Amino acid sequence: MASGMYVCPMDPEVRQDHPGDCPICGMPLEPEFVAAGQPEDTSELDDMTVRFWLGAVMALPVVFLAMGHMAPSRLSHASSGWAQFFLTVPVVFWAGWPLLQRAARSLLTWHLNMFTLIGMGVIAAFGFSAVQLFAPELFPAAMRDQFYFESAAVITVLVLLGQMLELRARSRTGEAIRKLLNLAPAIARRIDSDGEHDVPVSDIHPGDLLRVRPGERVPVDGIVTEGESHLDEGMLTGEPEPVRKSVGASVATGTVNGSGSFLMRAEHVGSETVLARIVQMVASAQRSRAPIQRLADRVAGLFFPAVVAVAALAFVVWMSVGPEPRLAFALVSAISVLVIACPCALGLATPMSVMVGVGRGAQCGVLIKDAAALEALEKVDTVVVDKTGTLTEGKPEVTTLLPVDGVAENELLAAAASVEQGSEHPLASAILRKAQARKVALLPVTNFHAVAGAGVEGRVGEATLLAGTATFIKSGLQGKESASLEGQTTVFVSKDGKLLGVLGISDPIKPSTPQAVQALHALGLKVVMLTGDNAATARRVAGSLGIDDFAAEMRPEQKHAHVVELQKRGRKVVMAGDGINDAPALAQADVGIAMSTGTDVAMESASITLLHGDLRGIVRALALSRAVMRNIRMNLFFAFVYNLLGVPLAAGVLYPAFGWLLSPMIAGAAMSMSSVSVIANALRLRRWRG
Repeated sequence: MASGMYVCPMDPEVRQDHPGDCPICGMPLEPEFVAAGQPEDTSELDDMTVRFWLGAVMALPVVFLAMGHMAPSRLSHASSGWAQFFLTVPVVFWAGWPLLQRAARSLLTWHLNMFTLIGMGVIAAFGFSAVQLFAPELFPAAMRDQFYFESAAVITVLVLLGQMLELRARSRTGEAIRKLLNLAPAIARRIDSDGEHDVPVSDIHPGDLLRVRPGERVPVDGIVTEGESHLDEGMLTGEPEPVRKSVGASVATGTVNGSGSFLMRAEHVGSETVLARIVQMVASAQRSRAPIQRLADRVAGLFFPAVVAVAALAFVVWMSVGPEPRLAFALVSAISVLVIACPCALGLATPMSVMVGVGRGAQCGVLIKDAAALEALEKVDTVVVDKTGTLTEGKPEVTTLLPVDGVAENELLAAAASVEQGSEHPLASAILRKAQARKVALLPVTNFHAVAGAGVEGRVGEATLLAGTATFIKSGLQGKESASLEGQTTVFVSKDGKLLGVLGISDPIKPSTPQAVQALHALGLKVVMLTGDNAATARRVAGSLGIDDFAAEMRPEQKHAHVVELQKRGRKVVMAGDGINDAPALAQADVGIAMSTGTDVAMESASITLLHGDLRGIVRALALSRAVMRNIRMNLFFAFVYNLLGVPLAAGVLYPAFGWLLSPMIAGAAMSMSSVSVIANALRLRRWRG
């Protein structure tokens, strides 16, 4: 599973065989695949964390010194300027060095992005202040001693904070893959000519004969050649009932063997196993998402040349026709344009709304892991859901008691529960729970015997009890009685060869599910159910809920393929599930939503987790997405209104008519005001009710 290729999480088309930074966006490249046992590389996150905290510590006194005119201070203005300079230099040129490097690379490659604007704003504020400090005589007396070191320092620290939080979120990307890899055992028991030996799974080759003992995980994909058992394939199918495996049956890596022992012939090993393919699909789908920050980058790519052109034009015009001292006025105008165009508000527009929206969502039971999901969720038109644990409770329950004439329900239940006492099968557990709920007394059973894949038998006093399939007890039901059990798992019960009745066992639908499906339909969304359960059960659940379409007996790769097919038809898909078997589809969908009651792997593969396991959370998540995206668009509007109005003023277009010239100090104030308006607008999301 190891891979020597590195890819960019923001621009997946960028791939190379060694670590480094993306030439397009400047972000660090990540390994294409995570190898089993490979430790997570947190070096960049650790480095960015240190830079942020040290930068914040040094930037704080700069801010206080810059506010000296608002509070008494023993320092002269010149002394304060020198102190700000020496504190800001390490903030900008050490803590912010990675940001400046990315800005420089974006200019060299002409792939303009947010780092381009950040670098421009920081250097403009710092450079203008440094010139003021070292050569104040270049400026008119009224414009001297105006420092913007705090702007350079604060911009740098805020961007470092954003980078640190983003890296921390991205570090979780590999956790789902590592958990999947951990499902595969490291050791297998191989049968050689000289006996049985425990060997590393990496030494297993197709054709090797292996023994799988009770309770062990299957080491590789293969075929049963001797013996039989029941395997828990919940990681693949999402269904709780063990599956009988006998000679000729296929078994998959990571599935858990029951109480039997069997021999198997290895067929697919390494990257060819079902588990490995699931890992590859999850990793590929996770990388295919475009982060929401690309919106700001695209805007910045258009905005940057315009700002530079206006600043250059202002400098040339003031140098040509401006009043004396022309150089001073030209510098003031050009720098004012660059300062007012600093992307503080633009950089805050998306993350502030996302931060507040994500926090509000968590309060409403919608945990959003991937900010890009908010953008994608707004556009979805198809909801794909798993059945077990998503639409249903995920735990089998006795839902029908159908005794024959002359037999009471509790008599049937007592017989079934008594003989099932010695069984560990999930269906037996459901029967025993039903008996306990009805307070039915159980009878002592002797000579208990379980027949794999068929049923159980035992003696109660002098009577023989059987519980299992219709074939096992050589009886069955027909007509109306049989129809009433359609879509349920049936357990027939007999006493001394006489049929007592049948129990119907099914996974009950969550009480909130019908309302959730109705709400999704009301929003104009198509609802599709994909399940590993049988067709009869799937048809019953889909019909009772009014689901638009369904597919049954689906394995993980088939669910993944179904989502891909919907996307090829132009559908925007949100996938909701709770099992390991849902992980590839969750990662492939435009938005993956997991139930918190499900597996860790499903939650790691999904972008959104419903904390209460309630499908109505999808409706809340859709409403939250629309609110956040509307808020982001408003923020971007505020950010650009300030720039569109402020840049011409800073360039001096009103000076000939009114004598107005926007100084860098006013430009800095306008820049701050745009940030304040963006933050205030984003904070409105705290009052969102859904």
